[in-house]
Amino acid sequence: MASTQQFTIYVGLNDADTHEQKFSTEKYMSVLKNVCYSYHVAFSVNLINGGYFHEDGSYVEERTLSLTLLNVDESVIDEIAGDLCAFFKQESVMVIRSEAQIKFIGDPLGGER
Repeated sequence: MASTQQFTIYVGLNDADTHEQKFSTEKYMSVLKNVCYSYHVAFSVNLINGGYFHEDGSYVEERTLSLTLLNVDESVIDEIAGDLCAFFKQESVMVIRSEAQIKFIGDPLGGER
């Protein structure tokens, strides 16, 4: 089992100024997929719900995309997070780094895919 760094980037979908979601969730998902494609990184993404306190103290509940990336240089993670922050018009995005143990398991029967 290999050890690697796992990064999770949390990106809210509410606009930083209006505190409301301006576009469909599918549109944000499409942008996120295009960003990952342009950086040539494999990814997993989940749609979750969360809450956020803005710098002005106001609180909003919003849909959030949780993007998980493995085996990516931290400098690339920072670039991706910065792009998503700008494209989604966020005050900030949250990046969590953790150590992960990974292994890949293939089809033991060798069946067709």
